[in-house]
Parts: sequence; structure tokens; C-alpha cells
Amino acid sequence: MKNPILNQPQISPIRRYDLDWLRVIAFLILIFFHVGMFFNSWGWHIKNNEINSAIELPMRFTSMWRMALLFMISGAGVYFALENRSSKSFLSERFIRIFIPLLFGMFVIVPPQIFFERLTQGETYSYGEFYKTVFQFHSYPHGNFSWHHLWYLVYIFFYSLLTLPLLLFIKKRPQMTAKWAKFFRNPFALIVIPVIWHFIGEKFLGERFPNTNNLVHDWNNHFHSLTLFICGFILCTQTAFWETLVKYRKLTLGIWIVLTTILYSVYWLSDRELPAWEWMFYSIIRTTNAWCVLLSFFGYAYLYLQFTNRFLKYANEAVYPFYILHQTVIICLAYPLINSVLPIWLKFIYLAVTTFLVCLVLYHFLIKRFNFLRFLFGLKTIKRKTEDVGQEIEIPISSRS
Repeated sequence: MKNPILNQPQISPIRRYDLDWLRVIAFLILIFFHVGMFFNSWGWHIKNNEINSAIELPMRFTSMWRMALLFMISGAGVYFALENRSSKSFLSERFIRIFIPLLFGMFVIVPPQIFFERLTQGETYSYGEFYKTVFQFHSYPHGNFSWHHLWYLVYIFFYSLLTLPLLLFIKKRPQMTAKWAKFFRNPFALIVIPVIWHFIGEKFLGERFPNTNNLVHDWNNHFHSLTLFICGFILCTQTAFWETLVKYRKLTLGIWIVLTTILYSVYWLSDRELPAWEWMFYSIIRTTNAWCVLLSFFGYAYLYLQFTNRFLKYANEAVYPFYILHQTVIICLAYPLINSVLPIWLKFIYLAVTTFLVCLVLYHFLIKRFNFLRFLFGLKTIKRKTEDVGQEIEIPISSRS
């Protein structure tokens, strides 16, 4: 199948529909993932009366790469955003499309999640009484002020601001990035060097700084996520990077299929405690597996998803409001089901379908149609909407809560 932007020396002004598709797919997975959090044994805000660890098996696989994928797409989005904006315009756009929705989310969207969690913990106050405590600004979990699943907006906002000088430096030096692209044409360098980098970070930061989604103390998360964010930006500086991903897509696909099989058969289906030496081996397998998943996804998407249709055009704008809304919708719908005798599979289907429908109705009939709501949810106002090349893949947003 011919790719319209393959074999060009530089990224052309053709819209990158492949990144749009990956973005939409990643957030679709996110809805199912957070529905699953209601039923599994992992810590979450509210829990079903019956826990099923089997649901964790597919979640273990997606949890390794879904947020990494979004951070890389977000970095790519910054590259295209800087194609047609000054630094000042870019920073202004980040404030309007990320920081404003974040504030709106923290004061309007997130509080119901905390309210229902408090009810499961024995509180009996009304929502009005609870909501007053939000303005005490005591941080969650001890207080009721939090960004919860919107932590990704916080990270992307600060990454965009703090790395802007570095990203501009990289962008203005195509000869340097061309050398990098040539170096990483070697499959050994493409796979092994990033794996070693992330393994070292996990080794020295993982135990000391477990992932908390706390911006100030989340150093292990920052090490990995910021690396992936910058990596996504760098990929877009040279078409040669994408040619390499396409060339080795079957290799990376084969590697992660084999490693995923090992992870399930040796580790994930077993509850045994791992000795220190085996834990290190397990960490290397997981890191290699996740990186090869990302490489293969980007390679196959670049080759086969360079097209658009009505669904993508609609979904690409809807995905941001869906992201902001979905976890609150899930918790509001799940709370009355906690003590229901319905089987887990039926509850799961109900929550997945109704969450999607509620978000769709809110987006299609309210958010999409009114500029004030579009502004609060980080969308462009209708009269300013354009078919600008970089806009559809600009990712101001994800999830890993």
C-alpha cells in the first residue's frame, strides 16, 4: 500500500491522520480501562462489591503502553503546533486549551468523583455540604481538592512550557536530527538504547518515587513521560525516523508478541513472589515489550492510516471532552451498582456503553454547539475553526489514573 508522505526528506504539510487515529484509539481504550478499574483489585476511587482479578489480565498489557503512546503523540503535536505559531502564540494556546480546561475540571468535573468516594467511606453529607470543602484546598486523599484523572493535563502543560527552549533548539537544527535518524536506522540502536535508558530510570527512581500523579514528587513518572514526550517531538523532525519504524514494524511486532506471551505465561498468570534478580529480568522484558509495542503501532499506523473519514473528523474533536468527562461519568453511573446483584460482565457492559452514550450526548448536544462550553473543554470556538495542518493531531491531553 502506498504511503503519500513516505520517502520525503522532511515532514510535509500533509495532515498526519495516522496520529489522529492512534489518539482516538488510545482514548477509546482509556474508557474501557477505567471501567475495568471499578472491578479489579487495584486501588481506585470506588469499588464493586465483587472483585474479579481476571479483568486485570488485558489491563496489564494496555497499562504498559497506553499512556506512553499518548505522551509521544502529545510531543508530536507540539512539533506541528510550532510549525505555524510563534513561541508566544504557542504558550497562549497551551494556557487556553490546557490550563483553562484543567481549572474547570478541578472545580466542576472532578468533585463528584471525590463525593461518591467519600460516601463509600461513610460520609453522609449532601453534595452542597461536600462541595464547600473543595475550597478548603486540602489536597486529596486527605482533602477534597484534586485533579484526579486530569493529571495528564497538568503534566503536558508543564512539559510544554519547560521544554520549549529545548524543542525549539532541536527543531532549528535539521542536520543534527538527520544524524540521529541515520543512527537509529540500526534496529539494535532503535530498540536497545531506549530500553536501557528507561530501565536505568526505573532502577534508580522506581522504588524511591512510585508513580503518584503528584507533579512535585513524581520523579520516576517524569523521567519516563518527559522522555517519551520529547521523543515524540523528535520523531517528527525527520521523515527518516518514520521510514525506520515502517521498515522494522514486523520485527517490533514479532518481539512484543513473543514477550507478551512470556509475560502472561511466566508472570501475569502466577501470584508468586519474584526474587530480586528475576524482578530485574521481568522489568527488562516489560520495558522492551512496551517500547516495541509503541514502535510497531507507529510504524503500522504511518503506513496504513494515512486517511480520514467522517468518523475520524468527528472523533478527533470529541476525544478531548470525552477524556475530561469520562471518569466522572463512570463513577456516577457505577456508584448505584456497587451492591447490585447483577453479574460483573453485565455491569461492565452497562458501564462501558452508558459512559460512551452519556459523553456522546453531552458533547454532541451541548459542548459542541456552544462556544462557552467549547472554551471550557479546550475546543476552538466555532468561528475560529480551521483545517490547519497541525491542529487535528495537537494533543493537549490522557489518564494514566
